[in-house]
Amino acid sequence: MGEGPRRQRGPRGPPSPGGGHGVGKAAGTGAKELTTGGLGARRDEGKSREGAVRMVRRSRRRKLQKVTRLCGREEGLRVKRSCPSCGPEPGGEEKKGRGNPISVQLFPPELVEHIISFLPVRDVVALGQTCHYFHEVCDAEGVWRRICRRLSPRLREQGSGVRPWKRAAILNYTKGLYFQAFGGRRRCLSKSVAPLLAHGYRRFLPTKDHVFILDYAGTLFFLKNALVSSTLGQIQWKRACRYVVLCRGAKDFASDPRCDTVYRKYLYVLATREQPGMVGTTGSRACDCVEVYLQSSGQRVFKMTFHHSMSFKQIVLVGQETQRALLLLTEEGKIYSLVVNETQLDQPRSYTIQLALRKVSRCLPHLRVACMASNQSSTLYITDQGGVYFEVHTPGVYRDLFGTLQAFDPLDQQMPLALSLPAKILFCALGYNHLGLVDEFGRIFMQGNNRYGQLGTGDKMDRGEPTQVHYLQRPIALWCGLNHSLVLSQSSDFSKELLGCGCGAGGRLPGWPKGSASFVKLHVKVPLCACSLCSTRECLYMLSSHDIEHHPTYRDLPASRVVGTPEPSLGPGASQDPGGTARACEEYLSQIHSCPTLQDRMEKMKEIVGWMPLMAAQKDFFWEALDMLQRAAAGVGPGPPNPES
Repeated sequence: MGEGPRRQRGPRGPPSPGGGHGVGKAAGTGAKELTTGGLGARRDEGKSREGAVRMVRRSRRRKLQKVTRLCGREEGLRVKRSCPSCGPEPGGEEKKGRGNPISVQLFPPELVEHIISFLPVRDVVALGQTCHYFHEVCDAEGVWRRICRRLSPRLREQGSGVRPWKRAAILNYTKGLYFQAFGGRRRCLSKSVAPLLAHGYRRFLPTKDHVFILDYAGTLFFLKNALVSSTLGQIQWKRACRYVVLCRGAKDFASDPRCDTVYRKYLYVLATREQPGMVGTTGSRACDCVEVYLQSSGQRVFKMTFHHSMSFKQIVLVGQETQRALLLLTEEGKIYSLVVNETQLDQPRSYTIQLALRKVSRCLPHLRVACMASNQSSTLYITDQGGVYFEVHTPGVYRDLFGTLQAFDPLDQQMPLALSLPAKILFCALGYNHLGLVDEFGRIFMQGNNRYGQLGTGDKMDRGEPTQVHYLQRPIALWCGLNHSLVLSQSSDFSKELLGCGCGAGGRLPGWPKGSASFVKLHVKVPLCACSLCSTRECLYMLSSHDIEHHPTYRDLPASRVVGTPEPSLGPGASQDPGGTARACEEYLSQIHSCPTLQDRMEKMKEIVGWMPLMAAQKDFFWEALDMLQRAAAGVGPGPPNPES
């Protein structure tokens, strides 16, 4: 009755074109249209926000340009993640959603320098090698002034030189005193205490109980050995673990010249002190003086003051305790001497000492001495022209050095003897009965007694004249002891290594207990900025300090004087022998063949590897391989490699 046909329920099938599913489809289409309209609104809102952000960034950039007063052409150097001097990043304009890149050059220079000054010195140097812009920024004195104030807050003055702040910062960053004991269970490299007041390290001297260090500001520090408590609560004896300031205004210092530190009882310090003026005058004058301290306690026991017109720069000692001669080198290159009796220094008294001009300055007044070196019975002088003159005071040392007593005069021991050398000498090392010289081309010459192979020539024959060690060149430091020698050298990858030859008793040549007649690499980890070394009976010391204005600059040897250049051909088909390499190899083989046992042949082969002009990595490889073969021949397992080797 008035009711239309009802829809019957049944199983669902495919939707009919005119059925109820069509209504649902129409409703779904309308919802989709509504959703699309919502997305469009969101996109418009996002675009408006992005445009607002761009406007804010553009206004900030304009303000920054106005403050820093940058010219318009620098806008083209905008870089986001690349070097500021290499131009914009390719494809950077097309990338959306990352914002506009900002150049480092847009920052004020003072802000960039302030940020860089917080980096470690190693990172500042590395950053300065990336591009021209950072090279100029990292090389600015403002950056190094901030770094220097951070490293040494108590440093008031920047020092001297062309780049004073950079020099001061690097000196204080690289300073350090390292030592390795020859005896005991732990044979590793240790570092001494670093005085906070020290302005770099210039010189050091170990004595019987302590170590003395002179910095570039003229302050002499007294590093004491003491009993300290370890992390485990044990009391142990530690070297150079405490320090005090001994004196200020020091120029140089010296002690007993013998290699054994037992004899170093007193320390002689050359210093400048303010002296009151004469009666009736006002003010004071700066005078040089020599102050004598006890090395055990640091107490001053004697003082000698010189006239204000005399200015000295170096002091060395020579002779016995009862007739100790003090040699003083003036700024003009003249040498004066005076004699004191050390056995009477602790007696309180006052007397006048007469300075006398040394015979080398009286007989050769035209010579200007640049530096001196001495031991107990001889003295060596190097002039500003690179000449070398000798004083020998005992016949035994004279025979060891020159092989004869023909020119020795016991009544005139101060007579200087000139050494014949092919080039200008830069620095030297003087042992008890042998010496080492380094010329301007970086060549090493050795002379004297060679009983233990301390000359490094590969044999044990004495040399009465300077003999070149051909397989060593351009050393950083050279040291000669009682019966062994040490050379600090730098490899091609700028790493340092320590070479030694001579007697190896007592562990003085780590890794070579039997010694060596040629320079071999010692098992010592050398600091990167090591510049000088010293060896005593108990310990090996190395001083680390890098001065950017004072380092040995070697010249290149002319081609006509280079050892190993091919000799002129004698005719067609004639073979050329570059420097006698083939003859040297034949000599090496004959030496190996003459060894009676396999172990001796292995040791001889290690020495020969040290003689050959190989790179440091190649020498290390051959030495390690020979060690493995030697252990295998002896029936010992290979074991882990030694980290210090």
